[in-house]
Amino acid sequence: MTIRNTGRVILPVALAVLLAVFWYFDLGRFFTLEYVKASQDSFTALYRQHGVLVVAGYMTLYIAVTALSLPGATVMTLAGAALFGFWVTLAAVSFASTIGATLACLASRFVLRGWVQRRLGGRLEKINAGIREDGAFYLFSLRLVPVFPFFLINLAMGLTPLPIRTFYWVSQLGMLPGTIVYVNAGKELGAIESLSGILSPSLILSFALLGLFPLAARKVLERAAAWRSTKGA
Repeated sequence: MTIRNTGRVILPVALAVLLAVFWYFDLGRFFTLEYVKASQDSFTALYRQHGVLVVAGYMTLYIAVTALSLPGATVMTLAGAALFGFWVTLAAVSFASTIGATLACLASRFVLRGWVQRRLGGRLEKINAGIREDGAFYLFSLRLVPVFPFFLINLAMGLTPLPIRTFYWVSQLGMLPGTIVYVNAGKELGAIESLSGILSPSLILSFALLGLFPLAARKVLERAAAWRSTKGA
């Protein structure tokens, strides 16, 4: 049995076991804002003592969550910003989310191809058509304004001819603006010390940006598409 065939047997079983453990032990309870806020002082003390190790552990967990398509990435982003501050969290989340997405894409392409094809069905046709027509720009548009769920994009792109290195850098670039918005919101959430802080102008502005970002990103894409059409003509 080849290494690839062995992987096709072992990896799905390992993924199933990990997912079963996650749901059976209700590990999702640790990926809630309530838990993060209640544990913020403990995490802060640990970060002050072992900064590099804590950030490394955070990134490793983030990579695992995104690679396995588990819920919790959004809460982890907000929590990281509250704990590490804006710039450290931005760098950690940007690289960890892209690495995790790339691992999911690789698993889809080389190990889980048949399973992904059966699960996604007709939705693959639209994605393949987008890649054929617009190439990497189509992936960039999906990252900037996610019409499909994050995990679905990762898995579906594994079945397209898009090179993995292109998938990586386009994903990192396309997800960066949204990451900035979420990290900023998390930084503001971390600064809340009382209920009155919920009404602070900075927090209200941060969450307004969360709502407005998809609309602004869509406008940018529309202008970019129009420019590309004009240039092509």
